[in-house]
Parts: sequence; structure tokens; C-alpha cells
Amino acid sequence: MMTFLEFEKPIAELEGKIRELRSFHRGGSGDVDISAEVGQLEGKLGKLLKETYAGLTPAQKMQVARHPERPHFKDIVGHLFEDFTPLAGDRCFGEDEALMGGLARFRGEACVVMGHEKGSDTESRIRHNFGMARPEGYRKAIRLVEMADRFGLPVLTLVDTSGAYPGIGAEERGQAEAIARSTDACLAAEVPVVTCIVGEGGSGGAVAIAAANRVLMMEHAIYSVISPEGCASILWRTGDKATEAATALKITAQDLLKLGVIDSIVSEPLGGAHRDPERAMNMLGDGLEGALRDMAGMDGARLKMLRRDKFLAMGDKTL
Repeated sequence: MMTFLEFEKPIAELEGKIRELRSFHRGGSGDVDISAEVGQLEGKLGKLLKETYAGLTPAQKMQVARHPERPHFKDIVGHLFEDFTPLAGDRCFGEDEALMGGLARFRGEACVVMGHEKGSDTESRIRHNFGMARPEGYRKAIRLVEMADRFGLPVLTLVDTSGAYPGIGAEERGQAEAIARSTDACLAAEVPVVTCIVGEGGSGGAVAIAAANRVLMMEHAIYSVISPEGCASILWRTGDKATEAATALKITAQDLLKLGVIDSIVSEPLGGAHRDPERAMNMLGDGLEGALRDMAGMDGARLKMLRRDKFLAMGDKTL
């Protein structure tokens, strides 16, 4: 059964009534015609979903972006990519399963794809460290980008992390340097680089693989320099102000498009990507394909220059 968020309680109640009616019908009351009543409830449900998701606050979008049933990296790669061959290790310290990547084919074209994987249950979330990469993850990203550059392959990245792992071991192994070098590798590549924030885009942990020619963002994803909880704990000394911080940070795709931080928004099915993951992934695939098509035929020097100019121009737009 789908996990419902706090603000989705009225939606959950309506869906529960529809399930009860259908269950009653299957349980031996097949001679009673319930189609009209079910149709009426489904109409109300559709209207309620539309109204609810059209008016989401930044804090509510944050909840949707973190929904456990949103498509994750493995789901997206399995659905949109063919012949995925994962490449492991940073050739320095070890393997980091929080940031995965490798060679694949995207709609018939060879590419390098990488992204954060949060995991889908307790065991996998621990194994993937909840999508929070360590230095070896970002050094693996550098290796993959440089390999793509060497062989002329486009790079597609999928961002979904609350931030880079802040543990002592990660800091001892050069977390900040690894993030900076990964960002630099993306900016220096002479191949098309396309990224999409599919869930959370948190801080340098996201930017490290998001310095792209085209930055897409799912409709209900979030992207920020710090998590709202982290911001609240610094400014107000309490995490209880996370709602206010989410609004002030301009974390939504709609705000970031106006600011020029992202290039386009990938629509989600009504009710969010978690409600219809397959359709959401198909919509994401169309967005990635369109971004690559826009850069078809551009030489490496121009791709690099446009990417540089894009990031230098950020901050010129105001809300």
C-alpha cells in the first residue's frame, strides 16, 4: 500500500472509501451496481489531487521529494537505460555505493550515467548510506566523467541526496577537495553533460555531479545550498523552523527556474512521481532526450564555454 504524507490525509481517506466499495463488491455483493458511486468518488479524488498538488508549499514539496516510493537511481536506470555496466571504485581508496555509475545506452545512444542511490529498505539504505556520498564516491564520479570525455560519450547524472556525508572519516579523506574536483571535472568536460534533480539536491553533494550544460528538475524535487533543517538549526538554533527555512531558501523547481539556477522542469504525474513511477520515469526520459538533442552537433570547446558562461551568469536574475 502507498505511503501517504501528512498533508495527503484527505486523499488517503477518499482512496480508502473507494477500496472499501470495491472490496464489498468483490466480496459477494456483485449484484449491486456501485459503478456510479465509485465514479463519483474517483472524480472527487482527481479534483482533490489536482487542488492539493497545485498549491503545495515548499515544505510540502520537501516531503514529496523525500517520499520513499519515488523512483531512485536503480529504478530509473533499470527503466530508461539498456546494457548498464556499473563501474566501481575510485582507484584510490575504495567503492562508495551511495554514488553509482557506469556505461549504458540511453534510447540507443552510448553514454555514461551516474547518480545517488538512497536505497529502498533498511538494509539497502544502510548499504547506500542514504545517498550521502563519501570522497571515494566523488572521485569515482571524476573517473567516470574523464572516461566519458576521453571517449566522446555524453554524461547523464541523476541527483538525489540530502548532502555529502559529513562524517569524520570522510573529512579525513578530503571530502571538500573531492567535491571541488568533481565539480571541476564536470565543468571541464568537452562532451554534453545533462543532469536532473530527481528528488533532493542537497548542497555540494549535489552540485558535484550537477555542473551541467542542462540542469533539469523534477516538478516536486528540491534543490538547495543546505537542507531546511540544517538552515533552521544555524539561523534559529532549532530544527522546528524548517518550514520557514524551506520557504526562505527558494528550494522549489518553480523558484529556481525563475532564478536561472535550472533550465527546465520535468512534469510529474498528478499526485507526484511516487503515485505513478513508470510514467514519471518516461517523462524524465523525454526530458533527458530533449536536452541531449538541443546539444547535438556542438563541438567540445563550445559545450565547455556555454557551461562556463551558464554558471558565471547565475545570480543575475531576481524574483
